[in-house]
Amino acid sequence: MQNISSPSRRQFLLTTTAALAGASLPAFATVADGPPSKGPGAEDVLNQLIEGNKRFANGAITHPGRTPADFKPLATGQNPIAAIIGCADSRVPPEILFDLGIGDLFIIRVAGNYISGAGVSVKGSIEYAVAELGVNLLMVLGHSQCGAVKAAIKHLHDKDALPGAINDLVNSIKPAVLESEHLPGDPLENAIRANVRRGVERLSHLDPVIAPRVKTGQLKVVGATYNLATGYVELVK
Repeated sequence: MQNISSPSRRQFLLTTTAALAGASLPAFATVADGPPSKGPGAEDVLNQLIEGNKRFANGAITHPGRTPADFKPLATGQNPIAAIIGCADSRVPPEILFDLGIGDLFIIRVAGNYISGAGVSVKGSIEYAVAELGVNLLMVLGHSQCGAVKAAIKHLHDKDALPGAINDLVNSIKPAVLESEHLPGDPLENAIRANVRRGVERLSHLDPVIAPRVKTGQLKVVGATYNLATGYVELVK
């Protein structure tokens, strides 16, 4: 019986292993890269969101339908054009304020629309939108009079603690307050915008799914704020 350590045996195993590994790599890469976007480019999607918001703010919406008939065509799948990471605030429903239809947006909502410290459920949901659904635009959407940011400002200055996990949530937003507290203008609005910028920065460098796509131009990450009083969304630079 030939010894398993013999040169011919070792060579056979090495050759076979390399061939199998080479054959499996393309399939793995395809899964890791996710499906390519089949819709419009990121800039076109962003323009579509902006135009939809203008219609909403001007009272000229074109997507009023919210009946079972509107959901039925999507029963077997979805193909959203963008992912929105927004606040859980009941006054900020992205589909409505961007005047888009059912299935157009993949929405992740968390109080304070923060990314750093939000945990794997939020980050994983965002990565799922990119890797599995093929969206090429991510928007971090804050809004005026955000209660979570207000709480971060108040409790930073008061140096007290909130009960339960609320305290962890507020602590995750406090860096945005510290970053913006010396800027001219309204402290709350400055902190809201800083919180959005921090979210964009975090996502843009989030490996392994998002950062490589941002670097190659396959994916665009933008920040914006929604004004509750006017209905308009403004991009945050």
